[in-house]
Amino acid sequence: MNWSDQTRAIVATVLVAVYAVMCTTIYYVQLRKRQQALRNAAALMPAADGVQPWLIGYASQTGFAEELAWHTARLLHAAGVPTRVAVLSEISAAALSQTERALFIVSSYGEGDPPDNASLFAGKLMNTQLALPNLHFGVLMLGDSEYANFCGFGRSLTTWLKASGAQALFDSIFVDKAANSALQTWQQQLSHIAGTSDAPDWQAPSYQQWRLVARKHLNPGSAGAPTFHLELEPSTAAGDAATNWEAGDLVQVLAPHDAQRPREYSIASIPSDGRVHLLVRQERREDGSLGIASGWLTEQAAVGETINLRLRSHSNFHLGDNAHRPMILIGNGTGLAGLRSHLKARAATSASRNWLIFGERNVAYDFYYRGEIETWLMQDALERADIVFSRDQIERVYVQDKLREQAKQVRAWIAAGAAVYVCGSLDGMAGGVEDALTDILGKEIVEQLIAQGRYRRDVY
Repeated sequence: MNWSDQTRAIVATVLVAVYAVMCTTIYYVQLRKRQQALRNAAALMPAADGVQPWLIGYASQTGFAEELAWHTARLLHAAGVPTRVAVLSEISAAALSQTERALFIVSSYGEGDPPDNASLFAGKLMNTQLALPNLHFGVLMLGDSEYANFCGFGRSLTTWLKASGAQALFDSIFVDKAANSALQTWQQQLSHIAGTSDAPDWQAPSYQQWRLVARKHLNPGSAGAPTFHLELEPSTAAGDAATNWEAGDLVQVLAPHDAQRPREYSIASIPSDGRVHLLVRQERREDGSLGIASGWLTEQAAVGETINLRLRSHSNFHLGDNAHRPMILIGNGTGLAGLRSHLKARAATSASRNWLIFGERNVAYDFYYRGEIETWLMQDALERADIVFSRDQIERVYVQDKLREQAKQVRAWIAAGAAVYVCGSLDGMAGGVEDALTDILGKEIVEQLIAQGRYRRDVY
């Protein structure tokens, strides 16, 4: 059989595409195996007759509290203490009423709000007066003291537990931006519980040296703050870090002028890109000086310079069980970074039922990654895209307005099993989107989406 050059080219293209899909699929399978292995290491130890396991309950927005919960379980497990790990949204009133010993590891986001995977617990259980006289508990709360209501959800949880008759095993421990001293205090309490003084210290993943290899100003002339696309490559010493992340994950960056407070950014790429991509808006203080981390990344660090960076798993924003669902991806501003990583991952596996709703200021200046988005539309990697520019008309229009305008389509996608992922600003956008979804779908369905893991947010 004689094949034309055109036929050969088509076959070669198809084979390359199939190979890319196979590589991506193998990567995610192996990643899930590694994650499951970590959980298996903290699997329940069979409790002796009449001995109830310790409940390790967590509420995590970016994954750090979940990571600490599993670390806590592994430490107690190694000392012979049976444990049961559960996200707060899975803990029922009946189960909590029967629990005798519990440790809660919870974060707050925004001005003291509960993480998404604790919103139902906070909205239902914590609005009732349970009788918990037999419960003895400890709380580790994570937060950022730059917010007025520092560790607000952890404080509310502690207050509610005490009002319900539960007894604190020790004073609640506050962790400001993952401070090691507070985490060491937590480990001391765990050592008392485990009856051992030689428990291994918890160590956060070390920072690796990455090289800034590309930086592009995406919105020159914009009325908004300058926004940059950055690309970083790992040094040889970083080893497997080059591929050890997945869509939805974060990076933490240490700027030279503030080595104690890492700044987090959503990753805008996937491992097959070979580089970590970031979408960073340059911040300026009231006195005109540059923001510490954003200023370093967007202006002060030279291309080719070394950046101290570590990858951070953000399990709440992973595709997970939603990988085969239709997806509605909603965001604004630099929140497009987290959505872009998901769209790249979806395109690599030919998951084409994707709907992007994204908002910025002006189409002439602020249409980030326009070429990619238009290509995805032409290649059917995106089924539809609604790009909203708030300042291009007299009346301001935002992504939540587009949702309401497309209410019928939103209901149809949700009925077809779609998941909703939101990435971007907490103030204005995230709350507006939730209000719009509640108006369109009803509060009960939104709560069901949260409980099923079909409504996930990466907001800041």
